[in-house]
Amino acid sequence: MMMGYVIRKNAYYDSVFLMRVAQRLSEQKGVLQAAALMATEKNKALLAEIGVRGVEISAATPNDLVLAIQADSQQTVATVLQNIDQWLYPDQRSAATSEVRTLDEAIALQPHSNLAVISVPGEYAAHEAKKALEHGLNVLLFSDNVPVESERSLKEFARERGLIVMGPDCGTALIGGVGVGFANVVRRGPIGVIGASGTGIQEFTTLVHRAGSGISHAMGTGSRDLSDFIGGISVLFALGALISDRQTQVIAILSKPPGPLALARLVPKINQCPKPVVACFLGLKEDSPERIARCRPARTLEEAAALAVEIATGSRPSRFAIDSPSIQELIRKERSSMKPEQRYIRGIFAGGTFCYQAQQILRDAGMVAHSNAPLAGNLQLPDSLRSLEHTLVDMGADEFMVGRPHPMIDSRLRRERILAEALDPQVAVLLLDFILGFNASPDPAGDLAPAIAAAKQGVKKRGGFLSVVASVCGTEGDPQGLQQQTGLLEEAGVVVFPSSAQAALFGARLAASLKEGSRAG
Repeated sequence: MMMGYVIRKNAYYDSVFLMRVAQRLSEQKGVLQAAALMATEKNKALLAEIGVRGVEISAATPNDLVLAIQADSQQTVATVLQNIDQWLYPDQRSAATSEVRTLDEAIALQPHSNLAVISVPGEYAAHEAKKALEHGLNVLLFSDNVPVESERSLKEFARERGLIVMGPDCGTALIGGVGVGFANVVRRGPIGVIGASGTGIQEFTTLVHRAGSGISHAMGTGSRDLSDFIGGISVLFALGALISDRQTQVIAILSKPPGPLALARLVPKINQCPKPVVACFLGLKEDSPERIARCRPARTLEEAAALAVEIATGSRPSRFAIDSPSIQELIRKERSSMKPEQRYIRGIFAGGTFCYQAQQILRDAGMVAHSNAPLAGNLQLPDSLRSLEHTLVDMGADEFMVGRPHPMIDSRLRRERILAEALDPQVAVLLLDFILGFNASPDPAGDLAPAIAAAKQGVKKRGGFLSVVASVCGTEGDPQGLQQQTGLLEEAGVVVFPSSAQAALFGARLAASLKEGSRAG
């Protein structure tokens, strides 16, 4: 294996753009791994972990870009790195240029702006975000690895000025119909959203759109906002903003369970809210006492979307029924050719929220799962690369992201994991998610369909059957096209559902039926 790299001095690019560059590099023949990172100390350490080292990298500064590859030969390294511009800008005509280099210059160019999007390495993000707040700008902080102490300081500073910090690690927002980060094409309408996670917001907003309603605004808060240390500062600000917004008629809050102190601050605000509120706190047990009297609770993102649409329109969308005859027949069909030893479900997720929700659904069904990000009551996976029994893995977790793009952009690791899981004779069900929208892969289904077909064929050759169950998060207006993506998966033999909750529930019921069948036998 050969390694090579190129350094571009004083050439800053944001993290989403660099994820796409790394994906383009990794797709080249002979390239085993690719990284496109700004040369911060942390990123240089990440490069060293994957074997990319050099005097020039050690001397590089955070303003310098490093593009590195590991390949099967020195010739491949030389060919790929020979003309880096073709990877930075595959279509030179679309390579827009800008003379703006500072926040002051940007404000002078667009003096009426009220939102700054910050996407710089985490150690610099808080400083840049505070500068934006000092200029009277709300902040969407896309950057991750921001210390929690800095997050609280920023949010307190923003609150004093009547501003909001969305994030850190805020991947999705819809402000006045304009998507920021990983967002989908959805119509505007009467439902406002406050969400701790990007994929949770994406699924909720797309389900609302597909049910015929629309979104006024969707505001991300970052996953730590409802912790007791932060105290729900951004959630409370967003709630007030949506209460004041004339277009918003219904408010949905999507999050993991709040800390008790944060919940104590949130409950009075919800109880005083003049607009109906739907809350989905993923991970709560069904008999949990953490309920809010003036709030419609939802167990899943799909249920939250359905409740919000029903309140807004007076018409409840049709709901998925796992006990319907057609679904039961599909379960019987999927398990009919499985071997007796096939019993386990393996989830390989690009969306961390979908992984978390699937764990809740399996737990509610009485099934214990292993995970690299376990829900209370589930088990920590000792090695994230090796599944045990029922396993649900968040492939977007930090341990999979060293020098690599997010799996919503680059599916290589998920592709490898699908093929590896299919080699386990005890695996019966693969549970997958596919996320459409801006900044995601241009063809997420096409990226994985060949691996899915190969996995199914391999199990068939051993005399068994592999059931692959998936959800597709998106709309027909998304660049990838919902119908086209669904069709590609169905052609590969995938059972496709319109929501992650439906897919997880079907997979859990299928796996449970195999266990029942083995007892009966």
